[in-house]
Amino acid sequence: MSTENVLLRLSETLASRRDADPEKSYTARLFAKGPDAILKKIGEEGAELIMAAKDGERARIVYEAADLAYHMVALLAFYGIGAGELLDELQRREGTSGIDEKNSRAAK
Repeated sequence: MSTENVLLRLSETLASRRDADPEKSYTARLFAKGPDAILKKIGEEGAELIMAAKDGERARIVYEAADLAYHMVALLAFYGIGAGELLDELQRREGTSGIDEKNSRAAK
């Protein structure tokens, strides 16, 4: 299976878990607990990624980054947002200076 569209496939899989049995699906259980539970997991996974990065352990950094990405996509799915929208926004910003992008937000 190609890694090219893995984020889109993950997004679709997580969206399909919206009405799944929380006893049989981790994602359905997370959705049933609501956004606070998902946000807590994002915080936990973000902290674990920070610790892995501080230790400089490449494999652990990748592992924790994947956990964080999973929970971020789960949050998007909870709100009915597909990874395609995230990718569209990243594409919109592509080639734009981070400073210019930040300044454009301040001007609004």
